Amino acid sequence: MTTLAYLIPVALFLGALGLSGFLWALRSGQYDDLDGAAERILIDRDDGAENPPRSK
Repeated sequence: MTTLAYLIPVALFLGALGLSGFLWALRSGQYDDLDGAAERILIDRDDGAENPPRSK
C-alpha cells in the first residue's frame, strides 16, 4: 500500500510532464505544416543537374 503512495504522484508528475511537452510543441509550431515534410521527401533536388528519364 505504501508503494501506491509513491507511484501515484510519480504517474501524475509524468503525465503532467508529457502534457506540458505536448502543449509546448503546439505553441512552438511543431504541428503547423503536416504535409510539408511528407511532400519534401518526394522532391528531387540535385544541385540543378537534370536527371535522365528512368526506364521501367
